[in-house]
Amino acid sequence: MTQANTFLYVGGCNRPTPYFASANARGISIFAFDQASATATPLGAQGGIENPTFLTAAPDGGTLYATSEVAEWNEGLISAYAIDAATGALSYVNRQSTLGSITAYASLDRSARFVAIANYMGTPESERPNQSVAIFPRRADGGLDPVAASAAHPGRGPDVGRQDRSHAHCVQATPDNRHIVVSDLGIDRLVCYRFDAATGAIEKSGETALPPGSGPRHFAFHPTKPFAYGINELSSTVASFSFDAENGTFLLLDIATTVPDAVLAINHCSEIKLSPDGRFLYAANRGEDSLAIFTIGADGTAQDRRTVEGGGKTPRHFAFSPDGRTLALANQDSDIVTLFGVDAEDGSLTHLGRDIAVGTPTAICFVTIAG
Repeated sequence: MTQANTFLYVGGCNRPTPYFASANARGISIFAFDQASATATPLGAQGGIENPTFLTAAPDGGTLYATSEVAEWNEGLISAYAIDAATGALSYVNRQSTLGSITAYASLDRSARFVAIANYMGTPESERPNQSVAIFPRRADGGLDPVAASAAHPGRGPDVGRQDRSHAHCVQATPDNRHIVVSDLGIDRLVCYRFDAATGAIEKSGETALPPGSGPRHFAFHPTKPFAYGINELSSTVASFSFDAENGTFLLLDIATTVPDAVLAINHCSEIKLSPDGRFLYAANRGEDSLAIFTIGADGTAQDRRTVEGGGKTPRHFAFSPDGRTLALANQDSDIVTLFGVDAEDGSLTHLGRDIAVGTPTAICFVTIAG
């Protein structure tokens, strides 16, 4: 029987950037991860990349994709690396320009034929290329062909400092792969596109508005039910939606706060994920430096908030291990990844005391691949 190997990749800031407190990352740090004991063993780091602040991997574990988020550039980059199944080592394949600045997110469509990116955008709207979202075809070797489709989002929100223009922050394909959805912090919208899974073409089909000043950052689809959830960075809230797959439309069901009122003014949310079985929802709070845990009710809404300390400062991103038993949290300004054990019965988290030292961590990606 072929043994499956699990690797943990951690992206981070390695180039001084105005809105990051440090730039201590080595590039993409690589660890072997033992799921049974929840222990990580350092294997090295992939350099030669600027600010790999977000990572995603192909479902077969063969390729890792990393964004380059550099404030001074008009275009970020999306880079492809082949993963060695035995050692976890990365080898460069190629990269493409993302058609917009401050590239913040990347994901694969459900067929794994395309990689979609979201550009937060730090340049004025008058500067080119100014695209909020872009779709790249994948080659047979995992590399990326030039862009197949892109789109810009006009508009702004009421927060003058953070919503001066479009700030796309997350892009995902719907579970049936018929639509691409982009959460845009700058315009308080989920923007939906019809998606041609054969060509990568997109065509805008609608928008869903959040309360003004919400600042939608990331979102997640329920694994088995017609619901979706968004985390709002500026208002420190979680939005629960019903989702109509046929039309690609969302209906706002409820909004729940992620922190007590006393810390709303200092808190900014970051990542959101559901447990693999869809029973619990987790949301990261930067400022309170915590993880909020919600139970998903029968009506699909996030309810009964609990909170656990994040174990460090500025929890920017987190991910579950492939077996769902461990949650790894990137505490950006403490230079650590904190590991939590996950109780599958009640969703609670227990700090395992096996933190991983890594400079300015901003993204977590687990990969399991046959060795």
